[in-house]
Amino acid sequence: MSKKSWQASTTTFGRGVVRVIPDLIRLTLSVESRADTVAGAYGRAGDRVSAVVAALRTAGVSDADMATSGLSVRTETVYTDNGRTEIAGYLASTGLSVSLREDTGADPAATVAAAVNAGGDDVRLGGLTRGIADPAPLLEQARDAAFDDAKAKAEQYATRAGVSLGAVLQITEDTAAPATRAYDISAEMDSAPMLMARAGSPVPVVPGETEVAASVRVTWALD
Repeated sequence: MSKKSWQASTTTFGRGVVRVIPDLIRLTLSVESRADTVAGAYGRAGDRVSAVVAALRTAGVSDADMATSGLSVRTETVYTDNGRTEIAGYLASTGLSVSLREDTGADPAATVAAAVNAGGDDVRLGGLTRGIADPAPLLEQARDAAFDDAKAKAEQYATRAGVSLGAVLQITEDTAAPATRAYDISAEMDSAPMLMARAGSPVPVVPGETEVAASVRVTWALD
């Protein structure tokens, strides 16, 4: 009967992080228009959205970086003194997702201000997130750093144990998506659409720093 051979091994985890200034900002905005009739609310919303889109195009945003995200028309009701509900009007709403790219040369703050000015009081800002347009090269750097981190730990343990690292037996990657921190500007800009429509004062958009990370689990044979 043959005896099964046993191979000593060690497993370590490594993490690599690359920090960069984001070159992509994703903006979410919507238009809410009220009127006494369905057609009136729908038509007003269409006019406002068309104005916002035109302003974004003028600012350098391409059609490929704009997408409609929902369209609805609903009734708005009020309670009367006798406890009954009556239709007070109609609300038409639609959303728009916009990507602002650094390589277009457009100023994000000025672009947002132009969109709000164009839509007036019907515009609502939902927030923005920052990201990387092409994270692939950064992921390669993060993977290299993650492997080096895992290997350094394995070499340290092997040295302490009085052995040396052998062949790699297994590699498992856990790649994290680029870390994008959402910045909710809806609360602090609750009254901003009206103010910006009059004054055209852009709220500064600070890009900050974001990161691309990779994690790896590596198993080495021990000699």
